[in-house]
Amino acid sequence: MDTTHEMLEITGQATATLPVGDAHSPITVIGNQTIRESFGGETFRQAINSRLAPGVSRVVLNPDAHVGYGAPVGCVMASPTHIYPGPVGVDIKCSMSLLQTDVPAEEIASHTVRRKLIQAIAKRVPTGPGRGQRHAPKSRRVDGSLGFRVATEGASKLVLKKLGIPKAWADRCEDSHHTAPDDTADTLAARLEWMGRERDKLNRIESKYRQLGSYGGGNHFGEAEVVQLSQDPIYRAIAQQWGLREGAVAFLSHCGSRGFGHDLAMNQFRSLKSSFQKQGLAFPAGDPQLVYAEANSSAGQQYLCDMAMGANFATVNHLLINALVLESFQDVFPGVRGELIYFISHNIARQEPLDGQTQWVHRKGATRAFPAGHSQLVGTEFEKTGHPILLPGNPRDGSSVMVALPGASQSAFSVNHGAGRQMSRTKAKKHLSQTAIDQDLIDHDIISNCRVFPRDEAPDAYKDFNQVMSSVTEAGLAAEVASLKAKFVLKDGAPADD
Repeated sequence: MDTTHEMLEITGQATATLPVGDAHSPITVIGNQTIRESFGGETFRQAINSRLAPGVSRVVLNPDAHVGYGAPVGCVMASPTHIYPGPVGVDIKCSMSLLQTDVPAEEIASHTVRRKLIQAIAKRVPTGPGRGQRHAPKSRRVDGSLGFRVATEGASKLVLKKLGIPKAWADRCEDSHHTAPDDTADTLAARLEWMGRERDKLNRIESKYRQLGSYGGGNHFGEAEVVQLSQDPIYRAIAQQWGLREGAVAFLSHCGSRGFGHDLAMNQFRSLKSSFQKQGLAFPAGDPQLVYAEANSSAGQQYLCDMAMGANFATVNHLLINALVLESFQDVFPGVRGELIYFISHNIARQEPLDGQTQWVHRKGATRAFPAGHSQLVGTEFEKTGHPILLPGNPRDGSSVMVALPGASQSAFSVNHGAGRQMSRTKAKKHLSQTAIDQDLIDHDIISNCRVFPRDEAPDAYKDFNQVMSSVTEAGLAAEVASLKAKFVLKDGAPADD
């Protein structure tokens, strides 16, 4: 075991702190003993580097934490003054969304019916890196003009109308739109116009617009679920108030800003690294992946504009996917109705009140967890309950819908974003058995769109979701209001890399 574990100060059944010196507050660690032992030395090293970086006031390690880009995936990093692109990542506003239908679970018991649903969705929603509308004959067509509005306006009424997305769904978003630091969309529009000033650059941007309404590769997925509400009467009532339905089919999605957000992020990393090198500035802990800018500087403002545009794209991408999935269900079950339960990010930096001041709260593979009465929920339909938290586990072991508790304050009002990897993709491909993976899903009555399920995305490549969830509840951060049991999965359908 890494010696860093010996430095941990255990403060509760599933909480600990990691001291980083007298001049800095310690890192908050969420996880029971099993989970704490899953954190490798490199994860702790990245967390310490992040805590000691300029302007950083607080770092939290969630139970799904593992090595990431500069900062660990599964961490929270707060700063009142500085913005860090690494703890946002290259998939700006990678997120979760959940669509609740009124289809009873028994209606999709048949593999034949499930295959029809998979085929109907595939006609509308492509999967895999680089894939867009031309791979799905029933997708929405997005031209340059509409793509521009998506990036600069987010889920505006006009964008929703043009894409055929119910306008009420915007109210079920963590953030339905993002603006420039001056609170306008005009500044975003001016920057995007400047980015597309050359024909080849404009062509590339517009090609990325055409990925709207699609899943990427890797850990992105769509999953049909059967909803099981909590037996606790308080949490069951909250689930019902949100619109969750016992024994009905829901659809869980995980994706982000696709190639559009990736290009924005990579351009920012290159620009900021170059600026550091030209000025002779030192990277935190010598790690260029922890490059930063003061939020009110020119570089910081440009990054925030680009992050906002990537986030707008991700928001509309999710809403469009859900609209297309609902249409697909209606192909198989005419008259079916569906409502968006929530859309929530886990790769974003947001300004929030924290520790008595407004701070940039960076969530890198971490999910916002505001309980009832939080100031940023005032005036929303979630003011008296807290908002839904969507936590994907894995197809075999299920996923969860939770609600934050007041104890979430200890983790910067954040929880994990899923199970978290315990095996690298390379290790999973090398050591996990394809036959065992596919048989495991068959044994649990789960089918997919893939010829063989990706080995690097197998349930056993991830941490024990039950231990992760236990850590969240034992720490008093959140409570489960419903569990989700997978019936079919959509992943990148490319052949396995043998």
